[in-house]
Amino acid sequence: MKRSSSTVTSLPCLSLFLLLLLPSVYSDDLIDKICQATPFCDLCEASLRPLSPSPSDPKSLAAAMASVVLGNMTDTLGYIQTLIRHTHDPAAERALAQCAELYRPVVKFNIPQAMEAMRRGKFGLAIYVLGDTEKQTDSCQKGITNAGADDESSVALTARNKLVKNLCDVAMSVIKSLMNGL
Repeated sequence: MKRSSSTVTSLPCLSLFLLLLLPSVYSDDLIDKICQATPFCDLCEASLRPLSPSPSDPKSLAAAMASVVLGNMTDTLGYIQTLIRHTHDPAAERALAQCAELYRPVVKFNIPQAMEAMRRGKFGLAIYVLGDTEKQTDSCQKGITNAGADDESSVALTARNKLVKNLCDVAMSVIKSLMNGL
């Protein structure tokens, strides 16, 4: 009798364990599926997998990607501001100041607006705003390139601008997947 009693007791425990495990498996499968449809699958997965709690539905994945874009742009804006304080080249300083002016409204208004649009189900607006964010990043990069800056800090800023642009591409792809019913 004791044997069957422990079997009966362990069955609900096993069921509970499997139910707790299911959202994690579901979110991993969802991340795989959505990231495969983006232009930078590895970047998508690297951005979404470490999040805790793991986004478990397409809408939360899209919001998470927008948050990653915002965090990265905020860090890049801080980096630009540091470069402005330490540069002695007037042309580089002007180009960096232009980058800061391009990044500030995106960080303070545009990306939060895209996140709010997604929350309200206005995915087209979110994609538009993220596309505009890419254009601002491109404009910043053109200014740096035109200033002729080729020192270590401008190379690092170029890499940061490229990362922001790629993250925007991923975020827009995730939103498009959401719009297509994934």
